[in-house]
Formats: sequence, C-alpha cells, structure tokens
Amino acid sequence: MGLLPRSAAGVLQRSVGFVTFPSIEIALPSWIGDVCEPGQTFATVEERVDLTLALARSNFEHETGGPFGSAVFDNDGRLIAPGVNMVVPNNFAGAHAEIVAMGIAGQILGNFTFAEHWTEIVASTEPCAMCLGAIPWSGVKRLVCSARDEDASAIGFEEGDKPADWGDKLKTRGIEVLRDVKRDDGARVLVDYVTAGGVIYNGDTA
Repeated sequence: MGLLPRSAAGVLQRSVGFVTFPSIEIALPSWIGDVCEPGQTFATVEERVDLTLALARSNFEHETGGPFGSAVFDNDGRLIAPGVNMVVPNNFAGAHAEIVAMGIAGQILGNFTFAEHWTEIVASTEPCAMCLGAIPWSGVKRLVCSARDEDASAIGFEEGDKPADWGDKLKTRGIEVLRDVKRDDGARVLVDYVTAGGVIYNGDTA
C-alpha cells in the first residue's frame, strides 16, 4: 500500500475486509434547466452555437466549471443532450463539455454510438485532443465549432497534440466540420472567463 497516493491509501484503510474505490458520477448543474430544455428545437446552426455559448458562460458565472459548453442535436435541431466542462468540480480531467454531452446523449439514445441517428455535436470552442479522438467513436455526422484552439491557448489553456489537418481527417471519416461559427462571440466568452478571475487548469496545474 506504500505505493498508493495518500488519498487512495485512505480509501483502503476505510474499507472493511475488502478493497473499495470511489465511483464517478457526472451530474449536470441544476441551473441547466434555466438555459435549455430536453427536446427544445434550435432551428439554425447559429442558434445552436448560441446555446453552447450560453452554457459556457453560465457554467463559469455559476462557478460550476470551466468556460466551455457543448450539445448534441438531431437532424431537426432538437436538443438531445447539453454538456458543460466539469473538470475541476469533479476532479476528473476527462469531464470536458463534449464528453459530458456525448455521455448524456448515449444514455438518452441507449447506445454508446449514435450511428443509427443523424446527430451533430456543437462546441463553444474547437475540441481538444481528447475530445477530438472521441468524436469519430461517438458516431456523430457533423461537428460545429465557435472559438478556435488559438483562442483557448491565448488565455492559457492547453489543447493537446492535434494534427494540423484534423478537420480534413474528420471529413475523410464522413464527419462534416463547420468552424468559426460566431467565433468572435466564442472567443469573448473565454476572455471574459479569465478576466473574471477564472482558473486556468491544465495537466501540470498544481
């Protein structure tokens, strides 16, 4: 047990007769219902981007996570699932907005892949390396982004190692990519976050 981190060792010490570990549960913040409702229709791509920006801004204004929002929609623009960045409150590096939205959509659709449905994922900022890797596995048919990697990097976030032609690579897998939709608005959310004193958390953040 000497090789375990102190927190993990504490879990083992509290167990009775067997090893136990904590579980992970990602629940959307309670304010989500004030921003959107299940099945709500967002007719245009701009309206869908506006939703992700509202999610991102509300997330940091309510101090429930970072300045990133995402959502999965069907072919008619109906909202399947929203997502916000919940890395810090959940102590989970994987709890990015896109991952949260795809995870909830999977629960709603009853499958880890959405390939049987035409679905679109919209993100307030282009996906980081982790989220980029998850997008093809999710089965979505289109990715829509507002702010760019450069906008996130400009305030200190690390986006990871992504190929320069990542958009083209997604297209070869049958995934349409729309970039820079209301980019200025997306970048403003990021700037407002750091101006408000938001924490810049990366893998090497103490």
